[in-house]
Amino acid sequence: MKHFDTRAPKRATNLSINSDLLSKARKLNINLSATLENALTEELKSRQREQWLEENTRAIQAYNDFVEKEGVFSEEIRGF
Repeated sequence: MKHFDTRAPKRATNLSINSDLLSKARKLNINLSATLENALTEELKSRQREQWLEENTRAIQAYNDFVEKEGVFSEEIRGF
């Protein structure tokens, strides 16, 4: 599942970063854009997952209650 359009054009932005952190990152030739994109991708995935769970908590609980009460359709034929 894509969390964003990876083909969207790049866009310049201004950020404020701790000067010591920036200096050390530059000394180690860390690609700031790629590092930020990777970190933002992970944060986006995490937040979208949290949002999905929040939006679907009632449905998940209803399904779990149903399974607890009625079982699952394949219960008689499963081998575990």
